Amino acid sequence: MLTVLVDYESGNLHSAEKAFQRMAADVDGGKVLVSARPEDVARADRIVLPGDGAFPACRRALDAHGGLFEAIEEAVHSRARPFLGICIGMQMMATRGLEYSQTPGFDWIGGEVVRIEPVDGAMKVPHMGWNDLVIDRPHPVLAGISTGDHAYFVHSYHFKVADPAHLLAHCDYDSPITAIVGRANMVGTQFHPEKSQAAGLRLIANFLSWNP
Repeated sequence: MLTVLVDYESGNLHSAEKAFQRMAADVDGGKVLVSARPEDVARADRIVLPGDGAFPACRRALDAHGGLFEAIEEAVHSRARPFLGICIGMQMMATRGLEYSQTPGFDWIGGEVVRIEPVDGAMKVPHMGWNDLVIDRPHPVLAGISTGDHAYFVHSYHFKVADPAHLLAHCDYDSPITAIVGRANMVGTQFHPEKSQAAGLRLIANFLSWNP
C-alpha cells in the first residue's frame, strides 16, 4: 500500500508527511511518499494533494510539473484511487476559482471558490484559527469525528458547492464556511488535518483505511 503526497512546490509538506507516516503506522496503512514524479502518482494506492497560497498560483505550479496533473486525474478518475485534497488542494477540485482572476479548477465537484465575506465587521479575513466542525452528512472518513470537534483553518476563500450532497461538513464564521467536501472516491478538507490534533489525525487514519 502506497500513499503519495504530491509535491508541486506549493507549501512545506514536512508536518503533513509526519502526520501521515504516524497514522499509517497506527493503522497498518503502508508507505507514505512525498513526490513530484508522475510515475509515483501512477503507482500510488492513495493520493493526497496539499497546497498553500493563492488558487491561480497553485494551479500554475501544478501544471508546470509536466504530466503530474494528468497522472493524478488518470489515477483518480480512471482507476478510482482514493483522493484527499487539503486546503488549496481541496479547492482545486472545484469547477473554478475566483481568487484574483477566474481560474479553471479540476471540475471534479461542481462549484466555485469564492471570497469569504462576513457581514459582521469584527470577523476578520483571512479566517485563521480553530473552529468547531459541523457534520452535515456521514462519510467513512468522518468516522469517530463529531460536530463540535475542532479543526485549524487558514484561508480567505472557500468552496461553495453546487450540489449540497457534496458538502460533508462546515464551520460557522458569521456564515457557513465549507470545511469538508466529498464525492465518490474523492474528499477534501479546507482545514489542515495535520495541524488539527485529534480530529485531524483521526481523519487521516480514516482516509488511509478507506476503500470507496
